[in-house]
Amino acid sequence: MSEPVVVVRGWDDLGKLLLRLTVALLIGFHGIGKLKSGIGWMAGMLASHHIPAFVGYGVYVAEVVAPILLILGILTRPAALVIAFDMFMAITLVVGAKTFRPSPQSGGLGGELELFFLLASLAIFFLGSGRYAVSKGHGRWD
Repeated sequence: MSEPVVVVRGWDDLGKLLLRLTVALLIGFHGIGKLKSGIGWMAGMLASHHIPAFVGYGVYVAEVVAPILLILGILTRPAALVIAFDMFMAITLVVGAKTFRPSPQSGGLGGELELFFLLASLAIFFLGSGRYAVSKGHGRWD
C-alpha cells in the first residue's frame, strides 16, 4: 500500500518571506555602501552612455527604498521590479560583455551576482509578498 501524502500548508508563504528578506537585505547592503560613499563614481559611466548624471540617484530608490518595501511586504511587486531594473542597468552599464563570460578563477559567470538579483527579483514580482507581509499578500501590488 502507498503511504498518504502529507500536505503542509503555508510553506510557500515562508519561502516567499525568505526570498524577499534575502534579496532585500543583500541589496540593502549595496545601498548602505552607496549612502556612505556616494555615487560620484557613476557620473563618468553614465555620461559615456549619454545618460544624465542625475539618473544615478535612482540607485537610492532601488537599493534603499525598494529593499525596505520588500522587507515590510508593502508594494512588493513594484519594489521587486525596481530592483530588477536596477540590476538590468548594472549589467548593461557596468558588467557589460563579462556578464556571460566564465571567470577563469571560479568558473562562475562574470555577472552572476547581478543576474541572480535580477532573476530573484523577477521571481518575487511573479510570486507576490505572501501571507507574512504587512499587506498579507492581498493587495493588487503585493
